[in-house]
Amino acid sequence: MSRDIIKTSVLLLWLFIFYGCSTPSIPPEVMQAKTQEHDLWRAGAEVYALEEYQGYKSSLKKGNESLLKENGRFGWFRDYEVVTKEFRTLLAQGEQLSSTIQDRKKESYNGIIIEAASLRDRINSLKKITDIINEGRLARNNLTRAELLTNEAGTLISKERYREAAEKLKSASSQLDLSVGIIRPITKRFEDRNQLNKWRSLVDETIKESRKNQGYAVIVNKAERTLTLYRNGATYKSYPVGLGFNGMKDKVQAGDRATPEGRYRIVKKLPRSRFHKALLINYPNENDKRQFAKAKRKGAISTRADIGGLIEIHGGGKESMTFGCVSLENSHIDELFLIVSIGTPVTIVGAVDYENSITTAVRGL
Repeated sequence: MSRDIIKTSVLLLWLFIFYGCSTPSIPPEVMQAKTQEHDLWRAGAEVYALEEYQGYKSSLKKGNESLLKENGRFGWFRDYEVVTKEFRTLLAQGEQLSSTIQDRKKESYNGIIIEAASLRDRINSLKKITDIINEGRLARNNLTRAELLTNEAGTLISKERYREAAEKLKSASSQLDLSVGIIRPITKRFEDRNQLNKWRSLVDETIKESRKNQGYAVIVNKAERTLTLYRNGATYKSYPVGLGFNGMKDKVQAGDRATPEGRYRIVKKLPRSRFHKALLINYPNENDKRQFAKAKRKGAISTRADIGGLIEIHGGGKESMTFGCVSLENSHIDELFLIVSIGTPVTIVGAVDYENSITTAVRGL
């Protein structure tokens, strides 16, 4: 081995020992940034601050490139001053991003809590309506789905999964819209002041007749689910009632399961009935027949349709859903049966006042 080679080897060995032992270490900010980036991702940066998070990732990429470049140098020539500065700036950027995420989470939480509360109010309003109207049963499937989805959203909110919760609430709202679509055509008559005035006029005429004749009269109020007995023009007794499957609709033809509306009279008393006791009314009366013929001429019903009949006030329970009759508890039909006579006026209306149980519930929709 030549003397020059030996000198060079000794020099390199000396340089390695002297400088190799003092090779600068990677700045701690690098590892801190790595942890921070993971924490930001877990906090939902991609959901709540995507644009800012992309900017952060871009800065992180630039810092890593600088680190890689510096690590490519010989150990004793490495200088991490620039790298340290870049990563410190990155860490500050990450802290700001973390604050932004928390602020937006709070905004999302507040917004989604308000939305969930609003949906629960709508659900409660629809529940009230479906309890009042028999036809509400058609809307209950959608209503049940909406309630389940809203409850699932509540669970997601507690886990801070607001985006998923929002999707659940959106689906719940769609289900409620379907329920409202079923109920609205039924309830809109009860918000119509012209219709309410007609009903009120029928009731006033009936009460006036009771007062004039010093006799009894029966008023059935569909919205309130009540049968009120008047004596000499004054309220005497009131009973809760059940109605037809489509009781909130006015009867149009046989088989529609609706409870008729108008002024009638008791034409027969049946002491023995399939439903304990019964009072038969004179449906269809002359007005019903005119309306039926008019509906046929307009094509609203089939020319082969029949007008129907055999509408009664009978027993069987106030919770019964009838084919168009008015049902009472057996003990109540017993009382009524003893009091009224053939010819007693019976008026059936949707509602008497604009502020009725249906319009009150509909406001929440």
